[in-house]
Amino acid sequence: MQEWLDYRPEHPLDVASTLSPLRRGGGDPTHRELPNGSLWRTQRTPDGTATLHLLPLEGGVRVRAWGSGAEWSLSRAPALLGHDDDPEALDLTGHPSLAAVRRRRPGMRLTRSELVLEAAIAAVLEQKVTGVEARRAWRQLVLRHGEAAPGPAPAGMAVVPSPEGWRSIPDHDWHRAGVGPQRMRTVRRVAAVAPALERTLALGRGGPEVARALTSIPGVGVWTAAEITQRAHGDPDAVSVGDAHLAHTVGYYFTGERTDDAGMLELLAPFAGQRHRVVRLITASGVVEPRRGPKTTIEDHRAR
Repeated sequence: MQEWLDYRPEHPLDVASTLSPLRRGGGDPTHRELPNGSLWRTQRTPDGTATLHLLPLEGGVRVRAWGSGAEWSLSRAPALLGHDDDPEALDLTGHPSLAAVRRRRPGMRLTRSELVLEAAIAAVLEQKVTGVEARRAWRQLVLRHGEAAPGPAPAGMAVVPSPEGWRSIPDHDWHRAGVGPQRMRTVRRVAAVAPALERTLALGRGGPEVARALTSIPGVGVWTAAEITQRAHGDPDAVSVGDAHLAHTVGYYFTGERTDDAGMLELLAPFAGQRHRVVRLITASGVVEPRRGPKTTIEDHRAR
């Protein structure tokens, strides 16, 4: 059954930039942006699968939904689009360059998908590999083991597997997707505790208690927990410590030189409580550290 709502917030809203952290590459079968500015997204909700179509309107967005998870998805659409986010909580007094970025991107808000397992599995697949490898694995596994997108979704879209579906993927399909044994086992662990993952949403928009609950799962470290809470919980402060490039980018933005994780945390310390929001502004600024040295080699685990 098709359902819809018109969401017209009092603040500016850029749908694509708000939801961009949920997109896993240009070939993501759960996320599709069209030339007319509309966006399609599939998701597995507590009530079942859903397809969302988000069409920008004057002053807002029309959200249509199909599937057994349509009602759940529509009720959470404002949160998905950053309704409860508060960009003004970040005080940029004395930081004119960041303030300028925020003025240029007034509609970029922090999403809260409320889908912890989806965020967790995507983050685990990105552990210690290149983005190309992680996106390829996500695409192959979702297309092969997910479900058809309900409703009139564009061709090639699919819904992520259920917790049981992730756990039942045979070893050879993980291998074929380029996912090694360690990440495979971690995905199975997080899928096995899916209900407990979702209960962390009741603890708020991230924070130490949520991070402790997530990192209690073997294979889920500080970086993975941050990547989860940024997307599923709408955490404005979680920093992806351990990222291969983030510290360099933050260091280059503030000082013109690359730094390490400790240096990044020192630079972000004045923004405590809003550090992830600062990182989003930095990445949206267009400032890029000059490339140094050869690109990271993409390993073909499937040949082993």
